Amino acid sequence: MFTDQPGDSPLTDVPSDYDGGGAGRWFVLPDGPDAGRRLYFWERTYGEGPGPVVLLVHGNPECSYTFRHVVERLDGAGLPAGTRVVAVDHLGFGRSDQAGFEMVDMHHAANLRSLVRALDLRGITLVVHDWGGPIGIGALLEDADRVSGLVVLNSTVFPIPAEGPTYESYPSPLLPWARTPVLVPDRFWGAMAAAVVTMPTTGAAGLVAAGRRIAAQLRPGGGTPVEAVFRRQLASTRNARSSKRMVRQTPVWGHGYSYDEPRLGRQDNTSFYRGIQERLGAAWGPHGSDIPVAAVFGAWDPLAKPGVLAQWAEALPRVRDDTTVLDGVSHFVEEHRPAEVAEAVTRVLRAR
Repeated sequence: MFTDQPGDSPLTDVPSDYDGGGAGRWFVLPDGPDAGRRLYFWERTYGEGPGPVVLLVHGNPECSYTFRHVVERLDGAGLPAGTRVVAVDHLGFGRSDQAGFEMVDMHHAANLRSLVRALDLRGITLVVHDWGGPIGIGALLEDADRVSGLVVLNSTVFPIPAEGPTYESYPSPLLPWARTPVLVPDRFWGAMAAAVVTMPTTGAAGLVAAGRRIAAQLRPGGGTPVEAVFRRQLASTRNARSSKRMVRQTPVWGHGYSYDEPRLGRQDNTSFYRGIQERLGAAWGPHGSDIPVAAVFGAWDPLAKPGVLAQWAEALPRVRDDTTVLDGVSHFVEEHRPAEVAEAVTRVLRAR
């Protein structure tokens, strides 16, 4: 069921460009542990006639708003007639309902799959960032024939190699990302998220800038309107703790992770990851549908190291012909280099 009535998201006031120039509504999840909760999505169509679909899948601690600059650049990019862009806010993020429990990738994937089936999306170019990789790919591998292209942005579905930086040493051994859920109180988590997502610089200068952004947001009326979106979506304790649960998983990203959830009991996504790793190449690689694949990665990130890129190339060899690694750019590449992302999306659409 679809509705125009919002749910209980703490993000109640959004900027005019939140929906990428399109129209948004809510999908009421019909079953599973989130039955009855409202998943927000928006869509925009370029030109007339039925065309391909671009499905934008965000990660953590962001929401679909992080793709706003990419969508701006797709406008006028010579997309195939009738191209339909669809973006979703996972539960606990953006304008979707608050998280009902501490969710990880397999839970979000199940909800996304339900939405895709309800909309009957086909001819999808799947664009995934961060945890959006296992969420989007995990959701769509169940219906692999719906996907005709893939664009990967600073993401992985494989065990992160131990060599080089990891999320236990990045961005600093003194303050690694994997430790932030323990060190940052729930009430400050949204400010942390906003600073991290919008941080324009890398290295020590980036950390200093992030600290200043957090401090500015905590003052009355402080922070920018963009930061306010990413901060307010995590203003509730439920959303903050669910987002933190995803970060707790970073040391074992791609391996599998188990934890005790008070409402649902023991949760374990090991088989979820194994299923992705076993099926990815067979479904979309040279022995499957051999879809076009592009990768755009910010270099200042553990996910941009050669070992991760090699894993993608082994599973989906076509990515070797269209991989861009941007020096001086951090994890949130779509936030800071949207032109390169939009160009990659356009190339994959034309290569279908």
